[in-house]
Amino acid sequence: MDSVSLRLEDLPLRDDLRGMTPYGAPQAALPVALNVNENTHPIPKDVSDDIVDAIALALRDVNRYPDREFTQLREGFADYLGHGLTRDQIWAGNGSNEVLQHLLQAFAGPGRTVFGFAPTYSMYPLLTRGTGAHWIAGERGHDFTIDPDDAAAQVAAADPDVVFLCAPNNPTGTPLPLDVVDAVYAACHGIVIVDEAYQEFAPRDAPSALTLLPERERMVVSRTMSKAFAFAGARVGYLAADPAVIDALRLVRLPYHLSAITQAAASAALHHAATMLATVDDIIVQRDRISATLEALGYHPYESWTNFVLFAGVADPAGTWQALYDRGVLIRDVGLPGSLRVTAGTEAETTAFLDVLASLGSAS
Repeated sequence: MDSVSLRLEDLPLRDDLRGMTPYGAPQAALPVALNVNENTHPIPKDVSDDIVDAIALALRDVNRYPDREFTQLREGFADYLGHGLTRDQIWAGNGSNEVLQHLLQAFAGPGRTVFGFAPTYSMYPLLTRGTGAHWIAGERGHDFTIDPDDAAAQVAAADPDVVFLCAPNNPTGTPLPLDVVDAVYAACHGIVIVDEAYQEFAPRDAPSALTLLPERERMVVSRTMSKAFAFAGARVGYLAADPAVIDALRLVRLPYHLSAITQAAASAALHHAATMLATVDDIIVQRDRISATLEALGYHPYESWTNFVLFAGVADPAGTWQALYDRGVLIRDVGLPGSLRVTAGTEAETTAFLDVLASLGSAS
């Protein structure tokens, strides 16, 4: 009997999801993959050994549900973040995307609006529409910076229920000064989410939005273990906020949403925070090396406080991307005119990218 295969458009899909495309960065088994802002440094053996031991211990009781409140892990995140935070102010999920989704499920949804300054992280509008809310794209300056007065005016005019502030910004790497965060918070009545996924790559003396949390009960600061902790495959994200916000997230999370294995692995990794963060210094060196070399080749690298560099002056982004791909180097075309983005990898990976790019000729 012949089977019948439906097309997506034939399904009774929600009207607001029709025509959407899923998030999808290219995944290819190339020798040098520098397209999704991973930490390309492997986890040191002594750290991985401890993580394996912690997972083995957790497996003894894996027939039971995990700690629904992931108490030990929340305490670990509070200790890591500092600033006097306690576990009652911490939440976590399977990657920062799930954490952000929890926030939108609790504070956005049908009939509500979510605001962000474009270009910014592509998952924000996808998560927004997936929870039934309406996405509003604000504007940045020509160099992707945001002026506090202009930001406040845009937010006040849009009057959103949730605001996303990517600090530093993805995909541009642009720093976000705290005066912008403060101005946006004062201009709106809703939840302000400061996404600090790349905060560990900012200058050491750059203050975090965590310093603004006291007396700002509608502010949330989200982080991830995917970048600085080289934990992208483990899928662990977290946030800090007022305890009342944490209570709101309990209303929408799935039961036992963090497995015992995830909790054990993340807690073990946090015990080695200093070791894991040592790779950040190496990555920053390679990031700055990329910027300097790109400039020497005639491109325009934007200031970056992340583990990647966006560079303009690319006459043919699609052609350059393909030429790099054909030579075993995968970077990212994020859709910005005349621009490409590359993750800072190991010294060897960075050298491979720069050598291939240089062989293609200088920017025109």
